[in-house]
Amino acid sequence: MDNNELVAEAIRKASDTKALEIGKEATEKTGGMFKALFPDKKAVVIADKNTWEAAGKTVFEVLEKEGIDQREPYIIEDDDLYAEWSYIEKLEAFLAQDEAIAVAVGSGVINDLTKLASDHLGRRYMIVGTAASMDGYTAFGASITKDGNKQTFSCRAPYGIIFDPKIAAKAPKDLAASGYADLIAKVPAAADWMIADALGEEKIDEFAFNLLHSDLMDALSCPSEVLAGDVQATEKLANGLIMSGFAMQAIQSSRPASGTEHQFSHCWDMEGLSYPSGKHVSHGFKVGIGTLVSNLELEFLLSKDMASVDVDKVVASWKSWEDMEAEIRRVCEGKPGHLSRCLTETKAKYIGKEELRAQLSKLKDCWEDLSEKIRRTILPTEEVYRRLKAVGAPYEPEMICVSRKHLKETFSFIPFMRSRFTNIDLLYRLGWIEEFTQTIFGKGGRWEI
Repeated sequence: MDNNELVAEAIRKASDTKALEIGKEATEKTGGMFKALFPDKKAVVIADKNTWEAAGKTVFEVLEKEGIDQREPYIIEDDDLYAEWSYIEKLEAFLAQDEAIAVAVGSGVINDLTKLASDHLGRRYMIVGTAASMDGYTAFGASITKDGNKQTFSCRAPYGIIFDPKIAAKAPKDLAASGYADLIAKVPAAADWMIADALGEEKIDEFAFNLLHSDLMDALSCPSEVLAGDVQATEKLANGLIMSGFAMQAIQSSRPASGTEHQFSHCWDMEGLSYPSGKHVSHGFKVGIGTLVSNLELEFLLSKDMASVDVDKVVASWKSWEDMEAEIRRVCEGKPGHLSRCLTETKAKYIGKEELRAQLSKLKDCWEDLSEKIRRTILPTEEVYRRLKAVGAPYEPEMICVSRKHLKETFSFIPFMRSRFTNIDLLYRLGWIEEFTQTIFGKGGRWEI
């Protein structure tokens, strides 16, 4: 199935998105798409001051030429705009003044704000993407910080998407670097899903998995060219990100695109990770460092002789729920947001001793085949490191203001952060977290402290 056929099949199976135009001069098709999707409706362009200059003015003019009635554009002027609940409230109040359909012009933040505000009002919307910075264009749900906690709120993906790689290639370099880091995270996330599938935790959806991974390596093949603003390389990256969003939309879950690496990002989100300037660290940059960690965890698992695992010994040391709750309360002391989340998420995935015994026995039986699949899927950590560096993304934790000590401390929370089963859960259930952290933070380790 070639790319055009894949896109057609993705749209056919998508629950929400019914139109996609990706390519040079795609912005000129905004008016035609709006008319087809929203006949006789009024439009309103939503942008920030940067995306207004990059494409918003053009979109407004294209809609005007098509004779589409428009409200005055809603342009957010804040310098440190991010996906935070107060912006949802303001945008929703603005949209509620009439029945105009939002045409979002931007990338991650503008898309998520418009997506959730529109959904709250029972409306659909369109997005004109301005950067290959994340996979959320086609994804259901919006990641918004509320009460200091980064949460994914259920809401419909855009009805239509326009993406011009010529515009995206001119976007600030850190946006494409962030998108690339978010996309390379799908590689270890695939291995996590394989593990969850093999152990009976979450079955792989073949369509969603293949949709994302059929051209993933091609989309990741040109990091230096992405950094240089090459239009073709930017289009490949954008296509990979859009397919990732469609994969999530197809099964109404972020499972195809999110594994252990995203749990590190979610944890740092809750801590309000920022640069000294106060600017928030991008999602992709946090995920990129999480990808390096996840890759190292997978390589650690692959180095182990699973046949020699003493299941009786592991099961004997497995905590009761009461003891695990006590551990969670201890590691989350002084972090009420972490505590509430960790208790809820861990309770949802907790298993008893006999369930653990059955799972580890299954692991030993299937490990030879499973480990070979994982080896064929993931990239060597050194290659991930090289590519992140080549695209201009952070490749050391200190580059996102996470010290090695901070990174090590994060491991205290990660096994409890999410109910989704990933490789960190396998490490935890085998009792290997301490050994792994000693490997990477101890003498001679990658991030020796």
